[in-house]
Amino acid sequence: MNKNTITWIGKWTFILAAAGSAVGLGNIWGFPYKAGTNGGGAFVLIYLGCIFMIGLPIMMAEIIIGRSARKSPVNAMKNGAIESGASPKWQIVGWGGLLSGILILSFYSVLAGICLNYIGISAGASSAMSSVEEFSRATASATNLLFWHTVFISLNIFIIAYGVISGIERVINFMMPVLFILIIVMVLNAMINGDFMRGLSFMFAPDFSQVTPATFLSAMGQAFFSLSLGMGSIMCYGSYMPDDENIFKTSLTVAGLDTLIAIMAGLAIFPIIFAYGLDAASGPNLVFVSMLSAFSDMPFGNLLGPVFFILLSIAALSSSISLLEPSVAYFDEEKIVSRPVAAISLGFIAWLLGIGSLLSFNLWSDKTFIAGLDFLGSMDFITNQLLMPLGGMFVAIFAGWFLSTKIVVGELSEGQEKVFNIWKFFIKFVSPVLVAAVFINQLIPFFHNL
Repeated sequence: MNKNTITWIGKWTFILAAAGSAVGLGNIWGFPYKAGTNGGGAFVLIYLGCIFMIGLPIMMAEIIIGRSARKSPVNAMKNGAIESGASPKWQIVGWGGLLSGILILSFYSVLAGICLNYIGISAGASSAMSSVEEFSRATASATNLLFWHTVFISLNIFIIAYGVISGIERVINFMMPVLFILIIVMVLNAMINGDFMRGLSFMFAPDFSQVTPATFLSAMGQAFFSLSLGMGSIMCYGSYMPDDENIFKTSLTVAGLDTLIAIMAGLAIFPIIFAYGLDAASGPNLVFVSMLSAFSDMPFGNLLGPVFFILLSIAALSSSISLLEPSVAYFDEEKIVSRPVAAISLGFIAWLLGIGSLLSFNLWSDKTFIAGLDFLGSMDFITNQLLMPLGGMFVAIFAGWFLSTKIVVGELSEGQEKVFNIWKFFIKFVSPVLVAAVFINQLIPFFHNL
């Protein structure tokens, strides 16, 4: 089988694509809240340390494996193993990534569909109906959720079917600059209409008295999950990276952009939340209930609300594209079916699974599946608690202990011996241990519920 010869055309495309993959809904409403409730600036410092110890080494490993093989994650892992004299069974890690991507897309699409729906809802929002009632009305109808879930999945299929350059690269190069512009607009709005100083204090004032062992585990988890590691997306995008791009500097830029957008999202959201005396709890309620309530009372809220939900929808779409692409790339690469047919077929599977998640908001709200969780919660558990950390851990173990030094050195830029030595130490001894700690910590509540 010949290597894939497709490479990103634009120099910044991999950075924008990888940052787009990393910047998702969970990152926008998760990171700022975790920072604010875990010591503010103290959490941010710990998080940045975890990025260097977990995020960067594993991201670099995924890019190295992907670019050296120039194949989809399954074949990239297999090739890397064979060329390193290891068992080709390491391709199982790639298969786990493909499975993670489809499962995550299935429920992520439902949440992203609600964001699309809220563009219109926020444009007509008024204080006549409470934001809690609006959210209940939007999610109580399975038909309504199914419509928006279908729209969002269809957007993914359409973009990916067009190919890496004509589809993904073209869309990413348009969406990411728009995302930056919109988030700046929302931060400016927070400075005008919100309690900006309190928002700054909430996220950045260091309070080391709030730092506990749980804070470190939370920061480690955020550093790992926020960079889209462990599910083949970065490995797949890395296979399209031009040979002359510096993997270390590029990974550093992606991690920096991801963190910057998450911080800016917090500065756009929390000053508004505090100014209007709303609930700052993390998760969907923060944006679908608290923020909608603020927009309904805010000057020009019927304009700013849609801008905010367009921002969320773009973040969701840039992230979701990377969930479907690894599987489509594999089917296309193996000549099983054409790229458009693979995109439609795999997108349909994600759409079908997503029906279970959208029913969790209404008809199946009382049904439990894994450890007392509803269908959506069960999908989230399988992917975020099991498949992704296991995938990241095994990528680190493979890269640190089995991947040929020749392959790694061949992918790193010249004169980066120090980078190689530091990376090798962390990927062998630090990253897999820390991801294992996150994995075990996330499983403890599950065993308590059994």
